[in-house]
Amino acid sequence: MIDKTTYLRFCDEALDHLRDMVVGLGDDLGNRRPDLPGANSPVQVLTHCLGVMAYWAREVNLGVDVHRDRPSEFEAVCRVADLASDVERARALFHDDVAAADFGAAPAGGKGDAFERSLPTQGAVLMHVYEELAQHRGQLELTRDILVATAGQGRP
Repeated sequence: MIDKTTYLRFCDEALDHLRDMVVGLGDDLGNRRPDLPGANSPVQVLTHCLGVMAYWAREVNLGVDVHRDRPSEFEAVCRVADLASDVERARALFHDDVAAADFGAAPAGGKGDAFERSLPTQGAVLMHVYEELAQHRGQLELTRDILVATAGQGRP
């Protein structure tokens, strides 16, 4: 079984990379959606990741209502420096949530939809959080490359 310190190292690495990509794009490109159907801006992708972390680690695992507004995550527009600060606040809470988790225990909260019910332990829920961070890290790398190329700035 993976220990909490190692788990957080992987999550932190993904989160750092997500944050650094968004900050590196600046406010203009960070808030721009690629010209693709259904695409999200880098700010929206990272905002969504913060919502994922809070919902799954705190609400689903620990039973604490986080009042998540998932649709608004995909409408987010902000200064990238402000979002970088949000990342650090979310990271601190996430570390607390992971510390409070019992990897072998059943999740204490959530809405109990079919996918949530398919994750029988808090450890499985936390692996889903990492899965989302890793998936969106790759998405954001492609999004960044498209935005930079179409803005005429060459490759990052």
